[in-house]
Formats: sequence, C-alpha cells, structure tokens
Amino acid sequence: MSTQPNKELSAPEGTQFENPGIAPHRPRLGDEDAKAAKRSERQVAVLFTISILATIGAIVGYAVYPVSATDASNLRMNTLVLGLGLGLGMLGIGVAAVHWAKTLMNDHEKVEERHAQRGDDATRERAVEMLREGAADSGIARRPLLKGALGGALALAPLSFLVPLVGNLGADWNVSKFRHTAWAGAPDGGPRYLATDPTNRRLKASEITRGSMFHIMPWGLPEEEHYLEEKAKAVVILMRVDPSILKEPEDRKEWSYDGIVAYSKVCTHVGCPVALYEQQTHHVLCPCHQSTFDITDQAKVVFGPAKRPLPQLPIAVDDEGYLYAQHDFNEPVGPSYWERER
Repeated sequence: MSTQPNKELSAPEGTQFENPGIAPHRPRLGDEDAKAAKRSERQVAVLFTISILATIGAIVGYAVYPVSATDASNLRMNTLVLGLGLGLGMLGIGVAAVHWAKTLMNDHEKVEERHAQRGDDATRERAVEMLREGAADSGIARRPLLKGALGGALALAPLSFLVPLVGNLGADWNVSKFRHTAWAGAPDGGPRYLATDPTNRRLKASEITRGSMFHIMPWGLPEEEHYLEEKAKAVVILMRVDPSILKEPEDRKEWSYDGIVAYSKVCTHVGCPVALYEQQTHHVLCPCHQSTFDITDQAKVVFGPAKRPLPQLPIAVDDEGYLYAQHDFNEPVGPSYWERER
C-alpha cells in the first residue's frame, strides 16, 4: 500500500482552515413557552421528591427489617431496602440536577480563550461575579418549589448512611473474639470434627478426591444464642491436591493430611466468603474483589487487594478415618483490625 499523500486532496502548504465558529443557537421549548418551563420545573421537583421518598423508605426499611448477630433472617430484605433507598435517593438528585441544567438554566454557547492558570485580581473578582451570575441564572431564588425540593433531598440523602451507622454504635465491638473460633475444641473436651455445610455430616479423608472442594463447618456446633456468629468465624474450605506440590514449612508439615488442606473461608480483605476454586492453578478466589490465594503455598495472596494469606486450620485423621481439627487457627480470621498485631 502506498503511503504517499494524495496531492489532489491535500491543501497547499501553509494554508489554514477558516474557523467555522459556533453553530447558531437553537432555543429550547422552555425558552419560548412559559408553560413548558413550568412543566420542566414540576418534573425536577418530582425527581427531588422521589429522592426524598426513597431516603425515607430506606430509613423505614432499616427499622422494619432489623438485623442482629443472633437473628439474620431479615438480612436480605434489610440490604435490599437500604440499597434501593440509597440508590434511588442519589439517582433522583443526579437526574433532577441534569434535567434542571438542560431545561431551565442558560444554555447559550460560550467560548473563552486559554489564559494563565492564576489570573490577576481583576480576573479573580470577575470569576466570583460569574459564579454569582450562575447562581442567579439557575433561577433558584425565584423558584421556591425547586429550592424546597432540592433542600429537602440534600438534607435527607445523608440519612441513608447515618441511620445505619448510628444504629450500630451500640453493637458489640469486642474484636478479641476473632482470636478464637469453635475449632478450639468440642464442649465435651474431644476433638472438633470437620462436617459438611450445611448438612452437618462428618467427613472422612477417603471422601476427599483430588480437585474437589468442600465447604466445612465444625461438627455438632450447638445452635444456641451465638450460633451464627460462631459459625461465621469457623467456616472453612477443604481441598485435596497432589502432596508433592504442597509448599509447607517444617512447622506446618503436620497440618495437612495426604494432600488435604483446610483454610479459613473468610477473606482477609473485607471478610467476604472465599468460594471459587480453580482446579488447574490450585487458586481460590474471593468473588467480591477477586483476591486470589494459592492453596499449594500456604494460601498466600497472588492477586487482588488482600494483604495476608488465609489462616490455615491444622487437620488430622482419627482411627476411623474422620477428619478433625488438631487445634484452632494460629491467627485471627478475617480482615485486619487495629488490635490484630498486638
């Protein structure tokens, strides 16, 4: 293919194109029809009202569907109502602001030449004056309906964040509970066996095939007051790989059994459940932010925002072939917190 320019189509050297300028201004319907402008004003007010109602709905939903450490039955509806209220509240303000600007504010095209970043005092005074002109041009002073709707929407919007925050101020913030889980031992003093979640069936090592992944909970965990809290801390993922590819330091060689390894299911980033397993790479992934851990190398982080490996659960097999935990995790599970390193 030839790369030579086409002399018939190219402009003579030194020729400059004439500046076409700005296209003629096309007035909007609201610029020429007062009724249309009033209709746009009502539409903007309705959008702000939707934002207000959505925020109120989020607050009401938070109260109607409470969630606690002992009762998570309302968690789905609580999250749904808060999410919808927060989303519609912010969306209403954003769409209303755009519609206001496009239908009611000045839309004349303007061209300004580039100048130094820091102008002289006269220019800065002019800038302040222009801001005042812009505020006046928005018409907020002569449109009390929009002023009230905007003020109400902006005043209520932060409540979607603040009400749940204030509601959790009385929560239990004793983070030392993360240092110990139900794997420390059964109430009768015996070993804590590994069981399938949620069927609570004990597992034998012979059932774990290479390439498989099991979601594990402590067997026989009593369903008492803090059942959900204890289960959430103790959830584990169990996998089996070729023992020859495991990279285990000397002090951890007894923590696995014939290629079977167990790690905390709680991501060390923000606590999401690690649940995706790549059989070919032997990586487990967190679906929330794609933190990736290598189970053949002590669940070290190979990708993503997580900063620490998943804590490993030391396991062993009894005389009948059932898997059990030798002892608790050697470090707190879950994401980092202020007192963790103390």
